[in-house]
Amino acid sequence: MNKYLAELIGTFWLVLGGCGSAVLAAAFPEVGIGLLGVSLAFGLTVLTMAFAIGHISGCHLNPAVTLGLLAGGRCPTRDAVPYIVAQVVGAVAAGGVLYLIASGQEGFDLAAGFASNGYGEHSPGGYSMTAALVTEVVMTMMFLFVIMGATDKRAPQGLAPVAIGLCLTLIHLISIPVTNTSVNPARSTGVAVYVGDWAVGQLWLFWVAPIVGGVLGAVIYKLVSTEADEA
Repeated sequence: MNKYLAELIGTFWLVLGGCGSAVLAAAFPEVGIGLLGVSLAFGLTVLTMAFAIGHISGCHLNPAVTLGLLAGGRCPTRDAVPYIVAQVVGAVAAGGVLYLIASGQEGFDLAAGFASNGYGEHSPGGYSMTAALVTEVVMTMMFLFVIMGATDKRAPQGLAPVAIGLCLTLIHLISIPVTNTSVNPARSTGVAVYVGDWAVGQLWLFWVAPIVGGVLGAVIYKLVSTEADEA
């Protein structure tokens, strides 16, 4: 049970740290951290937890990562479902804590989005469903490619958390304007359940696209890595 609890706590930290920075600090009067700060916050949550629990659970914190690593031969089949359940529970718990904090400010309104992911009129930049779908598939694909490579036994040892954290930061810098950046079904679910309405209605895309992208990224890395071994 230790690794499942570690995944729950790690995902709790990812959602509280990443979504919390977006809800509480992104547009704070005069000293808001903005898009760059939110992007960095998401990267730091993964980096810090990778060092804290990587040796316990592998620090997936993301159903798309778990299923991608499963496809890439890096995750035992028996762990997949318990990991995903733990991740979603941790994300929803973090969303609850964030709601308790954010609602303590006068004028707080869930209709503002609560850091939910969306497309069309709910995309920060007004991007279409197709644009959102392509973005989430490609970004998650590259995320898994980096994860697979950084944790390869041939890669420089001890630096994987840095590479993975910076990769997630870069992904947010690219895609926040399009979807508010998911690449993580648990992260999307953790806040969408509190917003309800459109956030839950559009949640399907932020499960389907990251999972497809994650599996593609892992399979592509496995192919590239195998060809490199043969060469």
